[in-house]
Amino acid sequence: MIKRNKASISKCILHKVGNKFNSTKNAFSEQLIDFDEVSYDLIVPYLLRPFTSIAETYRFNHHSNIELNEINTYSSQLLNDDSNFIEVSKHIVTHLFEQSNSAQIKTGDVIVCMLHDIQYEDYVCDAVGIFKIENKAHFFQTYLENNSYDIIVQKGIATKKVDKGCIILNTADTEGKIVLSVDNNNYDTQYWIKSFLNVKYPDDSNQHTKNYIEMCREFSKDVMQPQFGGQEQSNFLAKTVDFFKENEIINVETFKEDVFDDEDRIQLFEDYKKTYESDHNLLLRNQFDVSEVVLKKQKQKIKTEIKLDTNIQIKLDVDAPDASAEYLERGYDEAKKMHYYKVFFNEEG
Repeated sequence: MIKRNKASISKCILHKVGNKFNSTKNAFSEQLIDFDEVSYDLIVPYLLRPFTSIAETYRFNHHSNIELNEINTYSSQLLNDDSNFIEVSKHIVTHLFEQSNSAQIKTGDVIVCMLHDIQYEDYVCDAVGIFKIENKAHFFQTYLENNSYDIIVQKGIATKKVDKGCIILNTADTEGKIVLSVDNNNYDTQYWIKSFLNVKYPDDSNQHTKNYIEMCREFSKDVMQPQFGGQEQSNFLAKTVDFFKENEIINVETFKEDVFDDEDRIQLFEDYKKTYESDHNLLLRNQFDVSEVVLKKQKQKIKTEIKLDTNIQIKLDVDAPDASAEYLERGYDEAKKMHYYKVFFNEEG
C-alpha cells in the first residue's frame, strides 16, 4: 500500500484505446492535460486512492528476458527521462490495444501520468501511473435558458474509483521494480495482469500468507466438508485463522500438529497440498513470516456457515476456534432418520 499525502502529478495525458475485434481504433492526444486547480485536486485522489489499501505487490515477468517486458521497458524510459513522455505514452496504449484478444475487452480512456512523492513503506519515490476508464456514468447538468433552469443528461467519468490501474514505483528489490495494480472490472483476469502488465507475485510474506490460507480454504471445501461435515470444516478454518493470529512465523509441521487431531487427516492435508501446488504451479513454503495485512484481508473471505437442506444456517465465529467443539453437538435421530445439531447456550443475544 502507498501513502498519497504529498503525492503530485507533473505530466498527464489521456488517450483512447480501441479493440481489434470490434474495429474500434486508438485515438491519441498530442498535448498534455492542462489542469485547473479544481480538476487537479480531484484527479490526484481519484487515481491514487485505490492503492492506499492494497497489500499485494507484483514484479515484472517475462519467459526469457525481463528487459523484453514492454511495460517494464516503457516505465524505465519514463523514470529515467520523461522528455519523450507523449510518444512513450502512445506506445503504452498501443501495447494495451494489442492485448484486446477478445470481443469482451472494453474500449475506454487511458490516462498515463508521472507521479512524485509516493510513499511506499519507508521510501518516497517517483512512479509511472497507467489507468484505464472503461465505464462512464450518467449525470444531470443544469443550465439557464430564457430566465429558466433546465437539465440535460450527460455522460462522464465518475470520481469514485478507477476501473483498472497500475503504479510502477521507481524503487526495486532483488526481484525488480515494485508494481501495484487494481482491477475493479475483473471480467478477464488474463487481460490486465497477465497480458498487458505481465507481472507475477514476488517471493515475500504477503504472497506466502495469501497462498497458504487460500490453499487451506480450498482444502476445507474439497475435503473437510464432504468427508467430515460443516462443523469440522468450520472448526478447521477457525483453527487455521487462530494459528496465523498467534504466530508471527508459520512452521508448517507445527501448524499440522496444532490444527489436526489425527494422522489420517494430516495425510489427507499433505496429499491435497501436493496436488494444489501442482495444479496452481506454486511452491508453498514450509516456513514463512505472517503478513498481518493479508491475514486480515483473507479472514474476511472465510465463511464458517453450516448450510442445511432444511433452510437453516448455523453461523460460527471464525475467531472462536473452540466454540464449535464445546457448544455444538452433531447426532442422528433414528425416529426421523435425519441428522441434527444441538446448540448449547446460556442466553440469547
